[in-house]
Amino acid sequence: MSRVAVLGIGAIGSRVAQNLLDANHEVVVYNRTPEKAIPLVNKGAIYAATPREASENADIVISMVTDNDASRVIWLDEETGAVMGLGKNAIAIESSTLTVAWTKELAAEIEGCGGNFLDAPVVGSRPQAADKKLIYLVGGSAETLTIAQDIIYAAGASTIHHVGSIAQGMAMKLAVNALFGIQVAALAEILGMLSKNGIEPAKALECLGELPVISPSTKGAGNLMLKRNHAPMFPIDLVEKDFRYMTQTAQMVAASTPASTAIHEIYVQAIAQGYGSDNITGVSQLFI
Repeated sequence: MSRVAVLGIGAIGSRVAQNLLDANHEVVVYNRTPEKAIPLVNKGAIYAATPREASENADIVISMVTDNDASRVIWLDEETGAVMGLGKNAIAIESSTLTVAWTKELAAEIEGCGGNFLDAPVVGSRPQAADKKLIYLVGGSAETLTIAQDIIYAAGASTIHHVGSIAQGMAMKLAVNALFGIQVAALAEILGMLSKNGIEPAKALECLGELPVISPSTKGAGNLMLKRNHAPMFPIDLVEKDFRYMTQTAQMVAASTPASTAIHEIYVQAIAQGYGSDNITGVSQLFI
């Protein structure tokens, strides 16, 4: 049994913490909104008042928060940051979706304090987390991953891809989210065009679904569009943030991203129209 701290118990983090409890690990949780921790505490988790308190005596500390700013505060706040409580042999795992630049900066801070670091963002949403079918994209040393992998599987992984060195897991996650976001927006646009040509969206998707031009995940998104089911699994607010982080990351290495830049503007428009809290499929409301 290991002592694992989970910092940020939102949609995915809460399920990760529950999976770890189910695997009989000692789990400490921290959340900016303490009330959200009550269900986990009732099931055996220990609540910590600060990230620093959560990380004390933890073998592994996992963070799942919204963005760079939240990650910086939760790890590096001078009084309450998790780094302040991190043990010398502990492993810090950043599973949020962040920029490559910030991931590298955070890794340097943690390693400078004697800790070990992995960036390990996940592919999947609430259902995959609950069913332990998350795909982890990991950057960092193979040795550190070997030590941490049993905990990562217990947290809900079905597959772990060791992408490469520190921040390369994060780069891959930004690429995955951008590729998915491009496909969803493109499908919404295509269904809108076909609808205006008299082809019902259901018929259009039925035809497209039989062709090799559509991915399974995009087909699933299309089915949600047809049902107008935009309950948030991957909210547009976060989609927009991830596109922004992807293009910022690309700019750091002078990589050209015209497609991602153009599609990013569509999600910005969706937010301006009031769809920010909708699932990514809500972008279809601009077209259909």
